Amino acid sequence: MTLISKSSFDEIERNIKRQAKTRAFYTIIFILSIVFIIILGVDVANERNAGSFSRGITKVFDFPLDIISDAFERGWGWYPLLLKYFPTLLSTVNMALFATLVGFFGAVIMSLLASRNLIKNKFIIQFTRRILDILRSFPEIIIATLLLYLMGQSILPAFFAIAIHTIGVLGKLFSEVIENIDEGPIEGLTSLGSSWPQKIIYGVFPQVFPHFVSYTMLRLEINVRSSTILGFVGAGGIGQALKLSIAWRFGDHVSAIMVLIIVTIVIIDRLSSLVRHRVIGLKI
Repeated sequence: MTLISKSSFDEIERNIKRQAKTRAFYTIIFILSIVFIIILGVDVANERNAGSFSRGITKVFDFPLDIISDAFERGWGWYPLLLKYFPTLLSTVNMALFATLVGFFGAVIMSLLASRNLIKNKFIIQFTRRILDILRSFPEIIIATLLLYLMGQSILPAFFAIAIHTIGVLGKLFSEVIENIDEGPIEGLTSLGSSWPQKIIYGVFPQVFPHFVSYTMLRLEINVRSSTILGFVGAGGIGQALKLSIAWRFGDHVSAIMVLIIVTIVIIDRLSSLVRHRVIGLKI
């Protein structure tokens, strides 16, 4: 057995410290470069734009302060607006929940066809993966804007936009999870003459289900926020009510809607964390 002397350990330690200093030096240079580029870009923008960024940044809080002051001027009178917009909020959350559910089932099917350890036909794998690439290439707001011309202003374009994008994103994540499973159960089921669906049900799903639930709950949080944003393009829901309130400068209405959205996001975040930890067996 080869023994390493104390001088060798000292040399290794010096090399590690030297590499750490080098990394720190390059990190500082990189950060300073980014800051310089940002400052230079702001200066160029100020010269080329009709308005000045430096003047505009000082007024960025004027509108929020006007909204808050308007709400306070009404005293406790704006709180009933929470009840007024609560049904609209529920429709938005229900839409996001249903779109996530549809996206989940669609992603499960697509991920099974895109996994190299389950499908041996390379054409099916590549075709499915390209479909998933296309589905997640376009943001929800682009898909919703296109569907608005076909379906008109309603909550349906937002539903289809979120469901389509969810299939693309979750399908990619699910396929990666499936490709990293333990092959032992599948090989055992194959030796027993099990069919392909039986391998999926008894050999794949028990391994990937916790990951599927975790990714889906995270996606639900994103979809609730996205559904609010989609309202600004006319896709209905609480986002459209917020857009109209901002356009008419109804500060009390804006405040009520913002409170509802923030509380909803916090509740969904907490519930999703509880579900994820319960599924993977961790204690909070």
